[in-house]
Amino acid sequence: MQSGRILVAQHEGTFVIKLVGDVRLTLCTTIDEFFIRMFATPGFVGVVIDLSEAEGIDSTSLGLLAKLANQSKELYQLVPMIISPNPNITRLLNSMGFGRVFAIHTSNTVTIHTANKLGELPVVCADEECVRAKIIEAHRVLMDMNEKNRNEFSDLVATLEAVT
Repeated sequence: MQSGRILVAQHEGTFVIKLVGDVRLTLCTTIDEFFIRMFATPGFVGVVIDLSEAEGIDSTSLGLLAKLANQSKELYQLVPMIISPNPNITRLLNSMGFGRVFAIHTSNTVTIHTANKLGELPVVCADEECVRAKIIEAHRVLMDMNEKNRNEFSDLVATLEAVT
């Protein structure tokens, strides 16, 4: 499996975030810091998450995407789009409740005008404590989405919070 990368572009206030390869918690600081900059951009009007080249995505990354959906709704009253032509990833998204917070498109025929302008985000390194805090936050967001997620991740969150 190809290690994960994050490609981004912006067109007329709409951001495209393309997750490529195996997207893991090692990218959580990179993703989260980009979201902060994105939402602070004047003229922000929307965001599309492109998973057409994602081979895998872990629960921390999913939690951060759910956080993005929550912030999009709270700050801008909009529902972000996910492009997910891979049936396995789409099944994972639906099992986590993402259909309630994202517009999920299973065809990659959605036109994205920035496809040839995507640039790779440099990986942001963070210390262990910062990464642990982001993992906890991401999983808390997932737990708030539905009871199934709460049951699935409550032990993990409790264990991570117990670490001093």
